[in-house]
Amino acid sequence: MEILWFLIALGLIVGCLVPFVRRSGLGAVRRVAPGSPDAADPEAYGFLREEDQDVRLPGPDRDLLDVLDVVQATQDWRAASQLLKGTEQEGELRWQRVQAFSGAASLELAERPGVGGAWLRAWREEAPKDPGGAQVYAEFLVQQAWRTAQVGTNDFRVILEEARSAAEQAALLAPGDPVPYITQLAVARGLGYAHEEFDLLWAKVIDRAPTHMGAHLAALHYWCEKWHGSREEADHFATTAAARAPQGSLLAALPLFAVFENRPEFVVGVDFHRTAVVTKAVEGALYAVHSARVGDPMLAHVRHLLVEFLLGAERWAEAMALLVKVDGYVGALPWTLEADPAAAYTLRRNLVVAAYEANGGSPATLPR
Repeated sequence: MEILWFLIALGLIVGCLVPFVRRSGLGAVRRVAPGSPDAADPEAYGFLREEDQDVRLPGPDRDLLDVLDVVQATQDWRAASQLLKGTEQEGELRWQRVQAFSGAASLELAERPGVGGAWLRAWREEAPKDPGGAQVYAEFLVQQAWRTAQVGTNDFRVILEEARSAAEQAALLAPGDPVPYITQLAVARGLGYAHEEFDLLWAKVIDRAPTHMGAHLAALHYWCEKWHGSREEADHFATTAAARAPQGSLLAALPLFAVFENRPEFVVGVDFHRTAVVTKAVEGALYAVHSARVGDPMLAHVRHLLVEFLLGAERWAEAMALLVKVDGYVGALPWTLEADPAAAYTLRRNLVVAAYEANGGSPATLPR
């Protein structure tokens, strides 16, 4: 009898999966053994193996990685301080570097409780007036709250209250720097600021960096339905920012991030990805990518998210054109929402490669 029930259950599972495969167009991708002459080979396109994907960053920043290697090897914070001193206050790069140093210290502490991240503690003790150290420490506390405490618990609130105090101190050390206020946007989300209180904080951010993409993404989280806003408020925030974006600004891609935040929990097939709302957001993001200035630190973030949506819409060639730009670095949405970002990314990437070749593509036809 158990065997009969097993066969019935298996039939139901197959019956559910087959329509999904057909609707998504992936039925054209035939599964073969690795090494088969018919197997798609991601390495033929110059793509890296899963274990070689860097999960720390969304895109290359050689200076940061070199300094991070030195700091972690020597436990001396001075190289990190010098790098931040040489990074402009208003730009996206400073915010990303502060996040990277904070994340490195947080992961070190998780791997070696009580010992890891000693260089950050020394930085704060030996140079309490250093704005960079103060900013990294405030962001470190924010990351600790989300990594080590359950949202809404007393521990979570206590850590975020400490992060708020640290961010306020960091703001006093560099009044024109938007980074401490961007850190406070995450604090506001976690502590549940009222809309009026959040608006006052947001005004301080845009006074210092009105087109800061990282800041807008942080604020978008607050306005989403799962936090303190609604679908309509998140969409309004994103579309308003995109409409006001100057030429070359990646803020034109913000509606795609709003769509991602508001997406259904379960997406089956291509129907969702081909709706008018999603298509419009994708086209806006593609326009933003094509018109953005070379070297914009936020380009990688937009490209990574576009890969996921282009895959869902079965736009294989366009997805491949972006994959060659981002491969090697996977510290971005949507991959960072998974327990293993490198595995999540390479699974999707290899699926795109297989579908691209199943539809006549090859390394020779790859758009670059």
